[in-house]
Amino acid sequence: MRVRAVLFDLGGTLIDHKDFDGWTDLARRFFLEFDPDQLRHAFLEVEEELDARPPSASGEAALVEFWRRTLSRASGKDVDEATTVKFTAATHEAELPVRLYSDTRRCLDALRAQRHALGVVSNSTSEAAVRRILGRVGILDYFSTIISSGTEGVEKPNPEIFRRALERMKVPAAEAVYVGNLARTDAKAATAVGMYGLWLNREGFGFGLDPPEITSLLEVPLVVRRLENGEASPMGEAAGGAR
Repeated sequence: MRVRAVLFDLGGTLIDHKDFDGWTDLARRFFLEFDPDQLRHAFLEVEEELDARPPSASGEAALVEFWRRTLSRASGKDVDEATTVKFTAATHEAELPVRLYSDTRRCLDALRAQRHALGVVSNSTSEAAVRRILGRVGILDYFSTIISSGTEGVEKPNPEIFRRALERMKVPAAEAVYVGNLARTDAKAATAVGMYGLWLNREGFGFGLDPPEITSLLEVPLVVRRLENGEASPMGEAAGGAR
């Protein structure tokens, strides 16, 4: 397999956008009580459930549904939609303390040294917002193409958003790898388009094959190299050792 391009999801993949301490404090304004660890567990559980069985809503409505389930689970009581809408609006008003994962820059440096084109496909507010975030953490210049669902009017797992990215990069799907932190919305959706989808499961063990699972971005250049070398099992090695 020739790999010409590697594309990435944004939040949970390249950057850590979760602010459990801040969100916990914000929830108290709406008389919701829980600690950051309870919110973290609820957040990750709901994220996994909605990835497996996404709601019919999309965009802001889907985000409100996500937070309604998360807040209800963290607080142990049903949170009504009106409260959730106000909470969600309040999260938009505060600038998140976006952080770059420790493995992100090393992964991007390795891929750029291998002369792969790099891109971002994100379910997000707008392309401009994605560019601002990438600029804040100092990695905007790595990417030749940035696609945002808010700007495009279509979001993952819809195959059209991946196709638009590939068209703008002038790369066929069979020569592209996509990396994201959600098994269905990211990895399987990209695979359905013909790309090689990788599931970045930072909470996992890295043994999954459907979709192929990694636990660190440092594994991406290794997998790409094995794909290009035509090795039978591109998941045979991880950054931390053999599988």
